Formats: sequence, structure tokens, C-alpha cells
Amino acid sequence: MKKSIVSPLAFPLPELADSPQSLLAQILKRGVGQILAQAIEDEVQEFLELRRHLRDQRGRQLVVRNGHLPARSIQTQLGDVGVEQPRVRDHRPAGEREAFTSRILPPYLRRAREVAELVPWLYLKGISTGDMAPALTALLGSDAPGLSPTNVVRLKSVWEEEHRAWCNRSLEGKHYVYVWADGIYFNVRLEDADKKRQCILVLMGALPDGTKELLAVVDGYRESAASWEELIEGLKARGLRHAPRLAIGDGALGFWAAVNQAWPETLQQRCWVHKTVNVLNKMPRSLHGQAKDMLKEVWRSPTRETADKAFDLFIKTFEAKYPDATACLEKDHAPLLAYYGFPAQHWKHVRTTNPIESTFATVRLRTKQGRRICRFPACTAHVRPCAPIPARVGCGS
Repeated sequence: MKKSIVSPLAFPLPELADSPQSLLAQILKRGVGQILAQAIEDEVQEFLELRRHLRDQRGRQLVVRNGHLPARSIQTQLGDVGVEQPRVRDHRPAGEREAFTSRILPPYLRRAREVAELVPWLYLKGISTGDMAPALTALLGSDAPGLSPTNVVRLKSVWEEEHRAWCNRSLEGKHYVYVWADGIYFNVRLEDADKKRQCILVLMGALPDGTKELLAVVDGYRESAASWEELIEGLKARGLRHAPRLAIGDGALGFWAAVNQAWPETLQQRCWVHKTVNVLNKMPRSLHGQAKDMLKEVWRSPTRETADKAFDLFIKTFEAKYPDATACLEKDHAPLLAYYGFPAQHWKHVRTTNPIESTFATVRLRTKQGRRICRFPACTAHVRPCAPIPARVGCGS
């Protein structure tokens, strides 16, 4: 019979708790405390061993243990774990002394990283600063002190710091074949009336292997040309040398003006979802079903030739009675069918801005609950981390 390689934990079982789950949690917490104490003990022993040769004239060691530092509590997902760190005393002259600093338990650490990262996520879920402590108490146990509103605000700044670093990352060597652009509006309170026209500008790109990446998430003013130009020039300044082959967006004139200026060689694809909505808005509701089916025949066509025929049929059918609807469609004839110049397996990805819309649908739900994100920069910084990137674009381009 093989011996177990796991040593039993040397601590008494706690008194019976209200439930097996509670009892298990207490056992695990004590086990974590013991393992943490042993790891710190080993770290101290290694520190002393490397300095064992340092002795005074009477042969006594100069670097020795000197009791323990005051006990500390570390917040973990299991609750508070108490730990004592051995104290090390260095008797060498002042200029030669070394202070022992634990890599496992740095000074002033009060909570595990997982707990610190939990706070911004709860904030995105709509939990307010004032409600955060009760929510964390429910998750971490009643012995979870130290999470005052001030501490919560400080922990939320993690997202903003990460967003600033992400916005300044290098794009050297990147080549995006396709880019999708859209302006996202969130239901959050803004600081003043001037910022009620702000939105978040989102640019997503696809690499030659089909991998989709978020390129930019920045705040802008009503999707203006100036805002989009600033975004694109910022990408170039950080190393984006190659213009995309195709840009996909809705009818917002600001983005296309910026593309014409910054990437004149890039082909333009209008989003079929946005265009369908715009056309149907100019027609009576009773015809929406017929009109939508005829528009589907256009973008579902297997070739550009059949798409043109279906396009012309729609114009011929409705032009007499609904000229505004047909004019809305006809003015973007070529940009609506630009995707036919690219591999067929990519068509479903590049004829709409759905990669952005689907990605940020869940973000809208979170900000709808989290209306307390009242500073627009805070909203921008909190959006990117919770946006799941959609699937790859078929195969290589």
C-alpha cells in the first residue's frame, strides 16, 4: 500500500458549525493560515541561512530571529486569515544592515489580490459604493472589515489605471485587415449638460489570422469627425503603420470623414443592420415585413450580380410611393455591397457592425444597472474590461 504524500494538517477540528459547508470553510481557513505561516517561516529561515556566516568577534551570529511582529489579518475569499510574521534583527553597523521583507506577505498588505479585483467587478454589476461593504460581507463573511467607501473608491481606481496603460500600449507590427467602428451611448449620469452629447467611440480590428481585438475605447463628442480623427491619429502615433483594407460602420458621417482623411485607400462598408432600420423608419409599419424580406434578398445573395438585381428590384417596387426610403438605400449602393470584394467566409462578419454591437450589449446591461458611474472618464475606463471579444473572422484573409 502506497503512503500518502500529503501531510495531515496539524490543527484541531473546529467546533461543529451550523452546516457542513460552514465547517468545511472553517477547516480550509485554518489550513490556509497554517500553510501561509509555514511558507513565511521557510522564507525567514532561508534569509537567515544565507547570512549565517556573518558573526561578531565573539562568534555570535549577527542576523538572528527576534520574536514576531504583531499579528495581522489578511482578507481572502475564505474570509480573514490571521498570520504572524517572524521578526529578524540585524546587529551589523547601520550602513550594512538588511531589512527582511517577505515576498509572500509584503508590508501593509491587508487583502488578497482576488478580493481587490472583486470590488471593481461588483461596481460594474451596479453595486453602489455605499452598498459594497454589505455585498462583500455576504461574499466574504461577516469578519470582512476594512472595506469602507473610501477604500472601495481607491480599489475602483484599478480599472482607470489599467485603462490608461492600455490606451498607451504600442501597436508596432500590428496589421488589421478589417476594422469595425461605432459610437456607443450608455445610460449613465454625466457631470454637466455639456457632456450629455458624449459617447464612447469603439474601434475593433481583425488581424490577418482572423483574431479580433479591441483597438480603442475612448470618449468622443457625438461621433464627430474631429473625435474620430483624433482616435485614428492616436493609433498611428503608437505604431499602427498599415491602413485596413475594409472599414465597417454605420452612416455616421464623422467616422467616414475621418477615414477619408486618415486612410484614403481603405474601402468602406455600411452596416446592413443600421441601414435596414433607417429604411424601415421611412415606410409604414404594415410594409415592414415585405420590405425587410426584400432587403435580406440583397445581402444574402451569393454573388454581387444577384445582389444588384435584388437591390434594383427593391428600388423599383417602392420608389413611387416611398421615395425617401429608396433614396436612403440608393445613396449607399456601393458601400453596402463592398463586402463582395472579400472572401465569402468573411461576409457575415464584415457586412454589419455586429462584432461591436454584440460585444457591448452586455456592457449596456451593466451600465443600465450601474447608473452611479456618473463621471464619463470612469464609465470609459470601466467599459473595456467587461467587453467579451467575439469569435474570429473565419480564416486568414
